[in-house]
Amino acid sequence: MLGIFRGRRKFLAASLTLLCIPAITWIYLFAGSFEDGKPVSLSPLESQAHSPRYTASSQRERESLEVRVREVEEENRSLRRQLSLVQGQGPAQRRGNHSKTYSMEEGTGDSENLRAAIVAGNSSECGQQPAVEKCETIHVAIVCAGYNASRDVVTLVKSVLFHRRNPLHFHLIADSIAEQILATLFQTWMVPAVRVDFYNADELKSEVSWIPNKHYSGIYGLMKLVLTKTLPANLERVIVLDTDITFATDIAELWAVFHKFKGQQVLGLVENQSDWYLGNLWKNHRPWPALGRGYNTGVILLLLDKLRKMKWEQMWRLTAERELMGMLSTSLADQDIFNAVIKQNPFLVYQLPCFWNVQLSDHTRSEQCYRDVSDLKVIHWNSPKKLRVKNKHVEFFRNLYLTFLEYDGNLLRRELFGCPSETDVNSENKQLAELDEDDLCYEFRRERFTVHRTHLYFLHYEFEPAADNTDVTLVAQLSMDRLQMLEAICKHWEGPISLALYLSDAEAQQFLRYAQGSEVLMSRHNVGYHIVYKEGQFYPVNLLRNVAMKHISTPYVFLSDIDFLPMYGLYEYLRKSVIQLDLANTKKAMIIPAFETLRYRLSFPKSKAELLSMLDMGTLFTFRYHVWTKGHAPTNFAKWRTATMPYRVEWEADFEPYVVVRQDCPEYDRRFVGFGWNKVAHIMELDAQEYEFIVLPNAYMIHMPHAPSFDITKFRSNKQYRICLKTLKEEFQQDMSRRYGFAALKYLTAENNS
Repeated sequence: MLGIFRGRRKFLAASLTLLCIPAITWIYLFAGSFEDGKPVSLSPLESQAHSPRYTASSQRERESLEVRVREVEEENRSLRRQLSLVQGQGPAQRRGNHSKTYSMEEGTGDSENLRAAIVAGNSSECGQQPAVEKCETIHVAIVCAGYNASRDVVTLVKSVLFHRRNPLHFHLIADSIAEQILATLFQTWMVPAVRVDFYNADELKSEVSWIPNKHYSGIYGLMKLVLTKTLPANLERVIVLDTDITFATDIAELWAVFHKFKGQQVLGLVENQSDWYLGNLWKNHRPWPALGRGYNTGVILLLLDKLRKMKWEQMWRLTAERELMGMLSTSLADQDIFNAVIKQNPFLVYQLPCFWNVQLSDHTRSEQCYRDVSDLKVIHWNSPKKLRVKNKHVEFFRNLYLTFLEYDGNLLRRELFGCPSETDVNSENKQLAELDEDDLCYEFRRERFTVHRTHLYFLHYEFEPAADNTDVTLVAQLSMDRLQMLEAICKHWEGPISLALYLSDAEAQQFLRYAQGSEVLMSRHNVGYHIVYKEGQFYPVNLLRNVAMKHISTPYVFLSDIDFLPMYGLYEYLRKSVIQLDLANTKKAMIIPAFETLRYRLSFPKSKAELLSMLDMGTLFTFRYHVWTKGHAPTNFAKWRTATMPYRVEWEADFEPYVVVRQDCPEYDRRFVGFGWNKVAHIMELDAQEYEFIVLPNAYMIHMPHAPSFDITKFRSNKQYRICLKTLKEEFQQDMSRRYGFAALKYLTAENNS
């Protein structure tokens, strides 16, 4: 990527140097230079000034020349400032330099434009281009529907944010799925000077559903036609982008192109780089009418105010109705209709240079659009094959795309100095400011207020709860080192699952490849994968549980951990138990007894009788009996061995069973991170809210062995970690006393006696 910017800097520097030759020549002829502190004469007049024959007339002439030299020097300084603006646009400067955004829209890789600029150039116009004001908001519209498109649009947004130096306003035309995903993502991303508005795509279907469309984008591929009607009436202009776009430059440069529109030009488009509209791809190939090669609609500049005055809505509808009489359907969605309108009204188009939409679809001539990486501004993966498209430079383009795909989105939260921001980052900073940074437990406390970027439903999700309202969702959280448990859990639990995965951006892509390569995972559509992106130094275990627990569609949740395998058939057994114990109308927590094995290869027991036999043989043990007996002792395993009916147990200090509860149960307390007291605190609060604990006699789950987590290692080796955990426990108990009054005193007593 650095090569892109280096190439552009060299090109722009060369352009300005050629355009500025007259001024530099003046400086060379009249200004002179200095060596060793002494003036070196470049003019005979300066020599004459020291001779006896030097006259008053010569003095006046010299003074006149000195005035001219100063003027030229000032002009030269101005030119140098212009040149430094251009040369200072490498990646580092883009991240750190917040001076005015500028536009060099037609500068790179076009020799004809360069020659024309040199011919027309003069010193007074050197380096002048239409500028975008520093805090001018750039408006971007994107149509996005479904799980996959929601994932794709994030890479586009990253590439825009990486280069941008202006406030952005995204207008997202989204279905209910994409809106839920992207609203949460932007809300938790909290990028300064970025605003997002959503427009209900489902409500727009009737506007375009009458148009038969064969394109893989479906009905959503037609919705760019109705943007004049959909977007706010006071919005004058907008850049419209497909989700499969990657930016290699500041989007402000594209925004500045609006200044070049003249007359009735209202659409900025790049010529189509395939032969599609020429109609010669195969026998009987019959495309929609287009002007020459036609135009690609992956990148569009729309002058909305003028389009509305031209009655764009009526214009495209009449054109579509007329052409559909012969064509019967569109093959390229909105692009066919845009081109049919342009064919009749060519004056509507301002043709953008091709580097604003380098198209990587099949049968393209995109390679004629660029000669060097410095020519590239926007890459468009407009093929159903996406990254597998054929192009001699596809590896370079793929690497550029992958750079943004795996780029740490937290680094894009940088502020735009001097521009107002509407994000909630200030409220987070206010909460953090109230903490004492000298507190030895400061890092623990700040975790409670850290907002983690969250991408819900990272993969396709599809589940309809049963009509009898007995459905139960298994809830768990994990990091990359527990990924191998997913397939086994899916084999043991056929019901819905909600998982929160704590990953970096790069790890999220590794997970995606892992999941897409797994037949087991790809055959399950009722698993919701929610990515919570890494930030801070602690594992936010309870935040992860809350994310997974919040995004379920069943009335009950099974609060489990990723390293446990439920018994075969547990899903159906729990649904029956929900009815038997009347969980809908009572506050009960059904306990699933927990066991463990030290063997990595285990012949999983298929019945309670088989499990009891393995207990007696020492193949299985009650969970943590040898290191943390108190955690599960109240389950009363001795009674469970012979029980045939559910039985009630009482809460005791440090009790942390795995339970099934109604989905409206309390959240986990976020102050507990890493290892220690995270489940204990939640069970304590269930007890404080007067939940009954009922042990199921024919249910069980088994903990599978694995390497110790990083957090348990820190707990065991770091004394300060243990001190802070004890402090947080005491503060939690005090909060419980304030919330639940006298009844909560028993928790302090139990803690002191334990």
